[in-house]
Amino acid sequence: MRGAMIGLMLMVLASPVAAQDFTYGPVFTEFGPVADIPDADFAIPEGASFHVAFDVARPAEDGKLNRGFESAARLINMHARAGVEPMENRAAVVVHGAAAFDLLDDAAWAARERGEVNPSAAMVREMIDQGVRFIVCGQSAAGQGVAKSELIPGVEMALSAMTAYALLQQQGYTVNPF
Repeated sequence: MRGAMIGLMLMVLASPVAAQDFTYGPVFTEFGPVADIPDADFAIPEGASFHVAFDVARPAEDGKLNRGFESAARLINMHARAGVEPMENRAAVVVHGAAAFDLLDDAAWAARERGEVNPSAAMVREMIDQGVRFIVCGQSAAGQGVAKSELIPGVEMALSAMTAYALLQQQGYTVNPF
């Protein structure tokens, strides 16, 4: 009996759980995948406002999108699906360290012999077009040898990431912890 119970428990624990499908949209249809959670009981209150800052210091893996940038797209997609109005669903991506290179336009990317096209550039441009702010730390840019003129159009340069966070907090943004 005991052996049968242990066997049954092992089978239950080893059974695969049905994975939730992640899909794109409604705002970003080629990046920022999210899963629908129909049974969520931690409700988003009527009129909720999301103003979230993302801290991104880690650069993208070779040939891939920057995952930190894509997290901001996920925030926009998941809350848009949940009915949060666009003006109440905002993101700012504060970029520092080596991730500053992922904000280079294609010419600056190619000039650094990283390839012909910055893999994150099209995503960044589309996100900027949808109101996502990209703010690069001026201290990191200076340390990495990145000039403002080399950045994707629309990327803002701050004195520092610390300055950007202080000002964003005053504007009601919270910092996403991951």
